[in-house]
Parts: sequence; C-alpha cells; structure tokens
Amino acid sequence: MSPSQIELAGIARVFHLGDSEVHALRNLNLKIGAGEYVAVMGPSGSGKSTLLNLLGLLDRPDAGVYRLEGRDVTTLSSDEQARVRSQRIGFVFQSFHLVPRLTAAENIALPMVLAGLPPAQRAVRVAQALKDYGLENRASHRPDELSGGQRQRVAIARATVMHPAVILADEPTGNLDRGTGEEVVRLLETLNTQGVTLIMVTHDAQLGARARRQLLMEDGAVQHDSADSAA
Repeated sequence: MSPSQIELAGIARVFHLGDSEVHALRNLNLKIGAGEYVAVMGPSGSGKSTLLNLLGLLDRPDAGVYRLEGRDVTTLSSDEQARVRSQRIGFVFQSFHLVPRLTAAENIALPMVLAGLPPAQRAVRVAQALKDYGLENRASHRPDELSGGQRQRVAIARATVMHPAVILADEPTGNLDRGTGEEVVRLLETLNTQGVTLIMVTHDAQLGARARRQLLMEDGAVQHDSADSAA
C-alpha cells in the first residue's frame, strides 16, 4: 500500500475562551491517500473548519503530528509552512475571499505573484485558467462586477493555478443557488478525476454523499468514517 498523502496522529487543538477551554479537535488520527475525494460533515462546532485550517497550515495543533506527503509539517517555521501551502495546497472558501480591487485575472495570478513566478509564466497560466473556467470575457472585471458563480470560478482558478496536490473546500456552495452550486462542485470533481485530492467541508448531505468517502465529526473527533465501513 502506498504511503498516505495526509497523515494526522494524535492531533489536538484547544481554544481558550475566557476561563473555559474548547477542545476543537481531540486526539485525531486520520489518513487520506493521494487522489481521494473526502467529505467532512457534522454539526456546527464539531471541528470541521478547525480540521480544514490545520490541513491547510493556516493553524497549528497543540499536540500531535501532521505529515503531508511524508514530511512532518508541524515542525516547520511559519515561512516554510507558507511555502508548502503555496505550492501544494489550494483553498476554496464559501465567501470566495477575492481581493476586491483586483480584476479576475489579477486575483487568479495572486498566488503566482506571491510565489515569485516570472510574469511570462504567470500570463500563460492565467490565460489558460480563464479559458478553462469560462472566464475569458470576465478577465478585467472586479469581484463586484461578477455573479456568485463567476466569483467562485475565479476562486477555484486561483486555488489551482499553482497545480496543488490537495484542494481544501470549505462550504464551497454555501453562498450559491443550487444550480450554480452544482456547476461549482462539478468543476471540483473534475479536478479530483485528474488526480488532485479533494477534501470538502459541507453541511449539505446531498453534496456529502457525492464524495467517495465521508467523515462524520462530532465534538472534535471523527465519529464515523465510511472507509471503515467499506473495509
């Protein structure tokens, strides 16, 4: 069996709110293989978004080890984590997180600018992304001039322009109508069929059922993993 792309061992995350402690993740052990399509589900406050933030190196655990592609990324410096995040991980958020003053093309180019890719290479990749996502006639539009579906397509293009190995999607259809949401999910699923690992947090049971693996979280732990049932 090939090594897991993502491996969490004994992960804990505690938030301090006033005098109280909130155990957002409790002794979490999880393995996800390259190319998997995983839905993370569960009630609000179950730890879904905390898990996604940890997987995306936006947050650090209080205990445990996170290995990404065999490398312990919990011990990396902030700069090293930022480099891994830029090169290996793409994010798609419910609220798009586009930069308001930048055009669609500039938003898509942003990760490459931050990674220091030369302008000629950026231009080629942006042009291809605009074409792939049907945004060629929206290249010079700012986010407030785009529909919700177009904004999410820009966000997906931005998330994938560095050719990441893993895409993390946090409620990617939460602000979209059902038809537009369906289109966005199909785009993400197409990337998954091309070998990209897709991990999606969702409250939508129908959406979650589309994934090949479902994780049900409760009180900071995985209460059910459909991979165990299938084994």
